[in-house]
Amino acid sequence: MSTVENGNTVSVHYRGTFDDGTQFDSSYDRGEPITFTVGSGQMISGFDSSIPGMSVGETKNITVSPENAYGPRVDEAVQTVPLTAFQEGSEFVPGATIQGTGPTGQPFMAKIESCDDTNVVLDFNHPMAGKSLNFEIELVNIS
Repeated sequence: MSTVENGNTVSVHYRGTFDDGTQFDSSYDRGEPITFTVGSGQMISGFDSSIPGMSVGETKNITVSPENAYGPRVDEAVQTVPLTAFQEGSEFVPGATIQGTGPTGQPFMAKIESCDDTNVVLDFNHPMAGKSLNFEIELVNIS
């Protein structure tokens, strides 16, 4: 039986959970496995590096540290921005995600932490930064 090597294209089913058991994603729920090339950087490094050596039909459980997932949470990524930087009439609901374009034209997404009459506090960290991620991975196909 063949096993996965870097450079193979694979299809896997997976279920992702946080340490408290909360599920954050599942290919099973979508009814379709994901397909990617192992070692190409398409997946977070901790997930990608767990695939070589697997055989079709094999299932494994892994835990990916923040450093091998979406990185650590960075305090400097929480920034206070004046309301004047946004279009008039913009609504800021704490806990919601906002999309926009930065001063140099780059797109951004951020979580709204708080808002007052003059400023909004935005968290630019990835929503899963600083979190360990647990995956149940089932190898469906190697090509």
